[in-house]
Amino acid sequence: MSTEDSFIELIKENKGLIYKVTTLYTNTAVDRQDLYQEIVFQLWKSFETFRAKSKISTWMYRVALNTAIKHLKTLEKKKSVLQAQDRNVLIEESYDYEYETRLRSMYQHIYALNILERGIVLLLLEGKTYNEISQITGLTPTNVSSKLSRIKQKLKTNMQKQGL
Repeated sequence: MSTEDSFIELIKENKGLIYKVTTLYTNTAVDRQDLYQEIVFQLWKSFETFRAKSKISTWMYRVALNTAIKHLKTLEKKKSVLQAQDRNVLIEESYDYEYETRLRSMYQHIYALNILERGIVLLLLEGKTYNEISQITGLTPTNVSSKLSRIKQKLKTNMQKQGL
């Protein structure tokens, strides 16, 4: 299998990972598409230098999060204020309005976090361990634990203010 074929297969297998990052760091479908393409490009640029010292998903998250952070900083320079919009949520046949409302609210609260905090929450929601989050973000496991504790408290406080 050629390098290009291997890369294409890797992207197909892990497109959900990339979509999650793009959803958390963008407001519009156009921005999500642009960021998705930029992440794939950055992954391609560094694909041949990946040395398998960590899991492929860890490497992909690291590249995706770093690309998303850079992309967001670029957008923030262009726009003075970014407004959180309702996230597109997959709606099943049995639509649960209350659940959808709470989910949108949770995304808005997560979106209000700073760039690093958003990434840490995303990784936690993905079921990553503190050690895996540490490898992806470059923080120590102890620092990850401390940050997550503060993030959880911040989210809890903000949600209680809204009566959720």
